[in-house]
Amino acid sequence: MASESFRTSRTSRTVSAWRPPVAGVVEVFHAQFTEYAYPMHVHEAWTLLIVDTGAVRYDLDRHEHGTPHDTVSLLPPHVPHNGSPVTPEGFRKRVLYLDGTYLGDELIGAAVDHPDLRDPLLRRRVGQLHGTLLRPGEELEAESRLMFVGERLRGHLRDDLAAPRPADPVLARRLRELLDERVAEGIGLKEAAGLVGAHPAHLVRAFSAAYGIAPHQYLTSLRVGRARRLLLEGQAPSEVAVATGFYDQSHLTRHFRRLVGVPPGRYRGAS
Repeated sequence: MASESFRTSRTSRTVSAWRPPVAGVVEVFHAQFTEYAYPMHVHEAWTLLIVDTGAVRYDLDRHEHGTPHDTVSLLPPHVPHNGSPVTPEGFRKRVLYLDGTYLGDELIGAAVDHPDLRDPLLRRRVGQLHGTLLRPGEELEAESRLMFVGERLRGHLRDDLAAPRPADPVLARRLRELLDERVAEGIGLKEAAGLVGAHPAHLVRAFSAAYGIAPHQYLTSLRVGRARRLLLEGQAPSEVAVATGFYDQSHLTRHFRRLVGVPPGRYRGAS
């Protein structure tokens, strides 16, 4: 993750930018600006923007728009836009730049007509996705959250926020079997959906409805359970993290503490 912070007599800017290992995400960009205006420019990717403090005004296709904190703004690729703070205090924003995995070029026109979406559920889901992308090793969760964000964005642009399909226990069991087989190595949502012949969104919904837990939560539970056994066998937490599929020891510690109540080192010492 790259970050930058600097202050001049007129401007204050804090920026973090990185590319996570999640299909569909070109870049994650977090920034806080005061008295800074973007000139007209274009992006090759879709720009999914939420503003946490302050507000931004911008022109898109020669029409003025704004981004109050309760909206999600979706700016299409290849269409010029600018941006500037509404107040002297500036703004703090979080942006995802997305390729065409979830949003195709056929939706550009609809996004130009209605770039600002007032949808509390979508706003919450985008914020949760940003939180997940800050944590290395949570790619399955990020994929799942991004898939639902993309689905809801498409529903807005097509004016079709259809109800989800009913539960499918057979499909849920097939995904559970895949997760059981790949505890340490894990599996991506797209690969899992291809192996069982289902749409990723339906796959996640079917699993969650059948077991009362999301696939990424189920996999993390399996990994923590395996970590407990290895710790009781005398292995060091750093070794256990690698053996059970966690990104690193801190990744193991975060989930272990949340599910067990104590960090791995203390759990091992109590045995």
